[in-house]
Amino acid sequence: MAAAAELTLLEKSLGLSKGNKYSAQGERQIPVLQTNSGPSLTGLTTIAAHLVKQANKDYLLGSTAEEKAVVQQWLEYRVTRVDGHSSKDDIRAVLKDLNSYLEDKVYLTGYNFTLADILLYYGLHRFIPRSLDV
Repeated sequence: MAAAAELTLLEKSLGLSKGNKYSAQGERQIPVLQTNSGPSLTGLTTIAAHLVKQANKDYLLGSTAEEKAVVQQWLEYRVTRVDGHSSKDDIRAVLKDLNSYLEDKVYLTGYNFTLADILLYYGLHRFIPRSLDV
């Protein structure tokens, strides 16, 4: 799923009205959001965090300092380990890492649903065979 489509889905799930316009720059098609009130924002996780704050749902960014750091860690994981990796071996390694990590957790930060869970889902969804979609 292209980053612009992910951000549009995120807007919808956050209850934001449509209207943001996204473009992409560079070979890796890094998303760019031109804001109405300031400079443009670049990068999937930067724009996603901005949308969360715009929707007044800061709890999705973590509640404690430790949880905020874990959210950032998984957002970085999404961009560095999931995006751009499409070989079966890469995906198998990512899924193995996640399976081990989530063994004793409900969500990536433990028991609280966050932006990291949303963006990691969006990033991994494209690797799920269509036959498994319900």
